[in-house]
Amino acid sequence: MIKEKISAIQLVYLMAGYVLGTAMILGLGADTKQDAWIYILIGMGSSLILMVVYTQLSAYYSGDTLVQMLPKIIGRFLSYPVILLYIVHFTYSAARACRELGDLIVTTILTETPILVVIGSFMVLMIYCLLGGVETLGRMAEIIFPIYIFALILIWLLLFSVEPFDVKNLTPVLGNGVQPLLKKAIPTAINFPFGETIVIMMFFPFLSNKKHIRKIGLSALVIGGILLTINSIMMLSTLGPEIYSRDLFTLLAATQMVSVADFLERFDALVILMMVAGVFFKVGGFTFGASVAISQLFKLKQTRSVLISLGLIITPLSLISSSNYVEHIDFGFKFFVPYFLTLLQIIVPILLLFTAMIRKKLGLL
Repeated sequence: MIKEKISAIQLVYLMAGYVLGTAMILGLGADTKQDAWIYILIGMGSSLILMVVYTQLSAYYSGDTLVQMLPKIIGRFLSYPVILLYIVHFTYSAARACRELGDLIVTTILTETPILVVIGSFMVLMIYCLLGGVETLGRMAEIIFPIYIFALILIWLLLFSVEPFDVKNLTPVLGNGVQPLLKKAIPTAINFPFGETIVIMMFFPFLSNKKHIRKIGLSALVIGGILLTINSIMMLSTLGPEIYSRDLFTLLAATQMVSVADFLERFDALVILMMVAGVFFKVGGFTFGASVAISQLFKLKQTRSVLISLGLIITPLSLISSSNYVEHIDFGFKFFVPYFLTLLQIIVPILLLFTAMIRKKLGLL
């Protein structure tokens, strides 16, 4: 495999956009209502510890991806099923992100267009970008992320003009107490979207300068977490906790309320373009991670054919994974996130770090 290089700032932009990704679409912590912003902060704070775990593993095995370090930590035979689980995770998570984008598009602006066409078109563009290598993905992130942030801040400023906007919607803070909130936030808020940054371990070997991997990982989490927290506060202030907890696309619903002097209206298209950009980061990260993992597992010299194959798998997988959007969300937050992701994003990395530390003390690292 040709090892292209990505700069530190490009990886920060890519991972911060990756954290925002579909989280902007879904409205995090909906069932915690006015405490959703605290729910996000709990997830971000806890995930910083996880990022230390990820980066420490990468420091122990510098130059190795997650797939390459697994056989060195737990042995060749034990590592195979674990690697396969991570490939399934990256591939299925990419399919879920595509499904969320597809449902958003067909229920808002392209109501007569088959969802297959929407997701298929998006994946063609995604694979075309990834075929250019990690450098192309990094350059795209460097261009898109600042524009994304500018658009997001513009929408927030416009929301101040909405008549129902009221910060009192954030009260009572911790109205149901701390313990119920913690039960809902752990591990769900950690796993989605913050814990999904475990895919960054597939990018570290491609960094042009590997000296500051921990700063890169933590910076991406903090930037993404703060932006999600502010966004949640703006949505709650605009929509109120009841609508926030029920609406499937909160940012879109809030933006549709903007009307400046009965002249500046219909900012829906801007929100949808932002969401397309967010899913671009998410699907790009997952698909790249899966392609590198497959290539390294089977010792392939290139990822081109793997990327094309993944594109052909992810598109139909996003459609057959659930019969409708409500079922898709229900499965995700009741089974996939709390169980499958907890295993691969929290339990396995911590066990790997402990094993690596023991091996280091015994001089086997």
